[in-house]
Formats: sequence, C-alpha cells, structure tokens
Amino acid sequence: MQPVRLIVAAVVAGFALFVPFVSSAAESFPAATVKIIVPNPAGGTADALPRIIADALGNLWKQAVVVENRPGAAGNVGAEFFARAPADGYTLLASPPTTLAINQSLYKKLNYDPTKFKPITILGSSPNVLIVSPKLGVSTVKELIEKAKADPGGIAYGSQGIGATSHLTTALFETMAGVKFNHVPYRGTAPAMNDLVGGHILFMFDNLSSSLPQHQAGTLEILAVCTPARSPYLPDVPTMSEAALPGFVSIAWFGLVAPPDTPDAIVAKINKDVVDTLKSDEVRKKFLTHGAEPIGNTREEMATFLERERALWGGVIERAKLKAE
Repeated sequence: MQPVRLIVAAVVAGFALFVPFVSSAAESFPAATVKIIVPNPAGGTADALPRIIADALGNLWKQAVVVENRPGAAGNVGAEFFARAPADGYTLLASPPTTLAINQSLYKKLNYDPTKFKPITILGSSPNVLIVSPKLGVSTVKELIEKAKADPGGIAYGSQGIGATSHLTTALFETMAGVKFNHVPYRGTAPAMNDLVGGHILFMFDNLSSSLPQHQAGTLEILAVCTPARSPYLPDVPTMSEAALPGFVSIAWFGLVAPPDTPDAIVAKINKDVVDTLKSDEVRKKFLTHGAEPIGNTREEMATFLERERALWGGVIERAKLKAE
C-alpha cells in the first residue's frame, strides 16, 4: 500500500502547486495580446459589438485586444479555428447563435463541440424584425400569410445563410403560419439586404439594427418585431404575436466564450471585466447605436440560456427537416 499512498500524496501535492499557479495567472491576465475570433464577415452587428468590447477591454487591460474575422460555412470555419486554440484565455470567440446554439443540430458532423466551450457572457441582443420589399405588395403580416397560401413556395426570401437565425426564424414562421416560401441564402447581411432593396428577394427576417435605416428611409418596410413587447425604436410597429402569430419570438444575440478547458479563474476574470465594460455608459451608448441592448450576465446564466436556445432551434430544425452538409 505504500506506493499507492506515495502516488496519492504526489497528486495532491501537484494539485496544491497548480492551484496557486492558475490563480496567479488569472490575476496577471492578460500579459499579452488577446484575440477575439468573429466567425462572420466584417460589418454588421455580429462584427460591430465585439469590436466595441475589444476597444473597451484594451483600455481596461492596457493590452491590445484585436478582432479577427474568420467567416465561412455558417460560422464553422471560425469556430473550428477557435476550438483548437490554447486554453489560456488569449483566444476568445464572439458569435451569434449559429456556432453556439444552432449548427450542432443543423450539421451531421462538426469538427468542434460547442457544448465544451466555456461560457463567459452574452454581450447583447437585438430584436429580429420582418422586413419586406414594396414589390411584395403587402402591408401586414396577415396579408403576407394570405399571399403565401395562395402561392406556395413562390415568394423568395433571403437570409445570411443556411442555418442563420434569419433562415430558422422564417422556418419557424412557415411552421406556425402553415405556409411555404422559397429560400435564397446569402453570405452575410449586406448582400441579402442589397438584393432585398433591389427587389430580387421580397422579404427577410433580420436584426433591427440592419433593418431600421431602410425602414426609416422608406426603402423597405418593417411589418413586425419578433419580441414579446414592442420596440421603443418602433412603437407603432406591432409584435408578431399581435400581428398574426401569438407566441412568436426570435431574438438575435451575441455570446462570448473561451476554449474548452480554460481555467475557471481566468474565465471568471474575463467575465467580470467584460460585464463591467458593458455597464459603462460609453459602451451602452455604442451598443444602442447598433440597435443592441447590452446584457452582461453571469457564466451560469449564459450556460442556462444556451441550453434553452439549443432546444428551441433544435426543435425548429427537426420540425422543418433542415440539414446542411
């Protein structure tokens, strides 16, 4: 039994040495440049919010915090790169729902496991809205439903790509309204919005920040917001529940995570510092200019939220029989 006791004693001693090391590393973090991977193209809310946080953290930490865009394959390119990063907190991922709550149900196989990522916090959220082209010839959600029932699969809509929140929100709409549309996927918000303005597609679900300028200019029209209550930006625009489909809710959100096995002490420090920046008036104002509400919840709250979102969109994907290669 003596060798066993010696082995146990050695393990305990090693752990005792490791704990102060991790604690010390967390206290001195960061001691070098921190990289935030964004699995989306430059431009748009998914890119803008991490850049606001990067600037604020750079000022707080007195270290460079840089955003690196790695788009492709509905966010999978960036997520795969991030998943292989060292578990030291110096590489983070800031992403919309695709890589954190959707792709695991949409793709048969992923080269990363989002459930292993370490939740830090939800940075912010933005209402999704239903925005239409004047060429569609409807002014209410009920009119859109009636038009779709008269022409199954004949109305083209756009999204930022297969599995994007906009795509799945339309799938949810189809299921709840009993209609069918023609999906035209794009690589990002900008090209989809350009074709919507040009009348090549006739509607899309998108976050408020991208859609509001077009609505205000009269180029396109927002028919409904996908939140439980009306938006203060659009007090005269009904919710989807009010307009036609009770219980219809879809919100764009943006989460920050660390690689698998990142020490909890480092993740906790990043959470505290990010949440503190989100509470600042300057960061809040910058978020609001993008139509996003800063969140800044705890790691545990984010983990619970991710579980609910995975269940929600996994159910939508299953009912709509959606799959991506």
